[in-house]
Amino acid sequence: MKTGFLRSLHERAPIDMQRASQVLEHFLLKEPIPVHMKNWFYALGATPLTLFVFQVITGILLTFYYVPSPELAYESVRYISEEARMGFWIRGLHHWGSTLMVITIFLHMARVFFTRAYRKPRELNWILGMLLLITTLGLCFTGYSLVYNQLSYWATTVGTNMIQEIPLVGPFLVHLLRGGESVGSNTLTRLFNLHIGILPTLLFALLVTHILLIRIHGVARLEGHEKDEATYSFYPEHFYHAVIITLMLVTFMSAMTVILPPGMGEPANPDVTPNHIKPEWYFFAVYSILKIVPLRWGIYFFVAVILATTFWPFLDDLLRNRWPGRRIDYAVGSLTIILFLAFTVYELIVY
Repeated sequence: MKTGFLRSLHERAPIDMQRASQVLEHFLLKEPIPVHMKNWFYALGATPLTLFVFQVITGILLTFYYVPSPELAYESVRYISEEARMGFWIRGLHHWGSTLMVITIFLHMARVFFTRAYRKPRELNWILGMLLLITTLGLCFTGYSLVYNQLSYWATTVGTNMIQEIPLVGPFLVHLLRGGESVGSNTLTRLFNLHIGILPTLLFALLVTHILLIRIHGVARLEGHEKDEATYSFYPEHFYHAVIITLMLVTFMSAMTVILPPGMGEPANPDVTPNHIKPEWYFFAVYSILKIVPLRWGIYFFVAVILATTFWPFLDDLLRNRWPGRRIDYAVGSLTIILFLAFTVYELIVY
């Protein structure tokens, strides 16, 4: 029997809770998962989502102290790292969370690529995955720019100079980011707004759409076993996988925060150019290649690579029709990973 309060609440919000519970149970808990997803490597899809939640929570806590102005930005980060209660831990979780988010998206996309889980009718979800990766890298770029030390200031300067070379939209984008001819107070404010508002909102919308399409089409079965691969319910086994991964992530990020806390560096000085300017590791391959080729041609090359990767499911179909029986995707994917790792390791060991 309903109490007076519940009856009154139901009159104002006439929701059939029993029906809603059944829909939720069918939509989430009983979602059929292909049996190959019991392998932990195949279950990386939920990890970026978990890390995104961590990033939102820690990011909100950091904004309580961060001041987006050239005069106070560096000092506010120093205060968070050295004086604010648990500030070093929150900043460390945010720093290592962004690194892990990039790594897990790379790994998840590699798994999807080599298993051809993007095949029809899931091409749009692959495109959304690429947009998620680009948006995440945008969050990383705007994030480390906010520290306003020498690295972040000059990396922002170099990064926006590169953006300027993008065909058609480059000059517009660089003016939009900088808010002037050079990196300054307007740039910091705009990067801050991008980092805490526009990009997280875009990432959230992409994630929701990505998950919705997975629910509509179902998790892709292994190629060649679309009709005979067994399934199991999302709850409890897959759910507990996600819980265990979450606990492992918190433990790992906390340990890295203590062992390798994010540093401060020297405050930004527009009048002193450092001898060596390097971006964060996930941009090392781009940085290394652009040292070899002219900037404009390098930018054209990376724009072409991004477009080809974004629409790879359709290119893959064309190549398979042209050369049936040949796994060109294996060759393309393997070569891309080898080159990415080679350039990244090279920049890591070269000062």
